[in-house]
Amino acid sequence: MSTEQNLDVAVVLGSTRNGRFGPVVADWLIGHLEARGDMTADLVDLAATPLPTVMPSWGVELPEQERELLAAVSPRLAAADAFVFVTPEYNHSFPAPLKNAIDWHNQQWHGKPIAFVSYGGLSGGLRAVEQLRVVMAELNAVTIRNTVSFHGAAQAFDTDGKPKDPAADAAAKTMLDQLDWWARPLRDARRARPFTV
Repeated sequence: MSTEQNLDVAVVLGSTRNGRFGPVVADWLIGHLEARGDMTADLVDLAATPLPTVMPSWGVELPEQERELLAAVSPRLAAADAFVFVTPEYNHSFPAPLKNAIDWHNQQWHGKPIAFVSYGGLSGGLRAVEQLRVVMAELNAVTIRNTVSFHGAAQAFDTDGKPKDPAADAAAKTMLDQLDWWARPLRDARRARPFTV
């Protein structure tokens, strides 16, 4: 349950691929968020809440079915004080469903901080993160400097879904501390003066 002091953090799980590793990473991250006591996590799994993939012409009303799909995601993004994107790297970039989710929304991102947890092979998904930074800057979001990345992700976790290297837990704490530092004053600023620039 959220309190006035808690930050509402939407964890956006960007991969929808069959057999994806993302839920393991997202579950681990949510464990960190819940353990803090000052953040409330909401997992926005794009596989569980698929969005439309064809956008209408300007000024054309969406069909009811597409409005219903958006209604399962858009209010949750709007309510979030901050975000963590959990993303793999596909072809030196991030997954198409994640870009689709970003593009269906605009004001939901404004004036809010975003942290990144990436995973993949040798690069650990870091090239996906660097591209996301550029995209989210266009949407007036603030990206957090520190990230957590898992290189060779499938081998980086044990059978209980925990990272084998304890440095990952330390990195998650640092990243979430930075997210907290940005999210609280930005939340206060949006309440005092809604983002309109």
